[in-house]
Amino acid sequence: MQYAHFTVAYWCVLIAAILPIVCAGIAKSGRIGVPRKQGGYDNVNPREWLARQTDWRARANGAQANSFEALPFFIGAVIIAHQLGAPQARLDVLAFLFIVLRLLYIMMYVSGMANVRSAVWFAGFLANVAILLVGYR
Repeated sequence: MQYAHFTVAYWCVLIAAILPIVCAGIAKSGRIGVPRKQGGYDNVNPREWLARQTDWRARANGAQANSFEALPFFIGAVIIAHQLGAPQARLDVLAFLFIVLRLLYIMMYVSGMANVRSAVWFAGFLANVAILLVGYR
C-alpha cells in the first residue's frame, strides 16, 4: 500500500490556516478571565468586543482579518502548483517564504509599522504569485 505524504508546501497551508487564530489570540491576550465590566473579553459578543478594541489589539484583529483574506489565494496557489507538477523543492521554498513573510506581516501590523507592513504584504503577494506560476510550463 502506498501512503500519501504532506509536502512542506502542504504543511505551510496548515500553518497559514492557523495564523488567523494566533492573531485572534494576540488580540484577546490578557483580557480573558477579566470581568466584562472591567473591559475583559466578551465571549458572548466576541465580534462586538473586538470591534471596540484600540491600539495593538485592534491591529491584531486587523491582522486576523487579513490573514483570513490571504488564505484562499495561498491554498489555491499551492494546490494548483502541485497539480501542475511544479518542482517540489522550489514550491516548498516559496511556500515557506510566504509563511515567513506572513509572520513578519503580523508582527509589523501589531507593532503599528504601517509602511513596512505594506511592503512585507506586497512581498508575500509576490511570493504567492510565484507559487501559482512555479508549475507553469
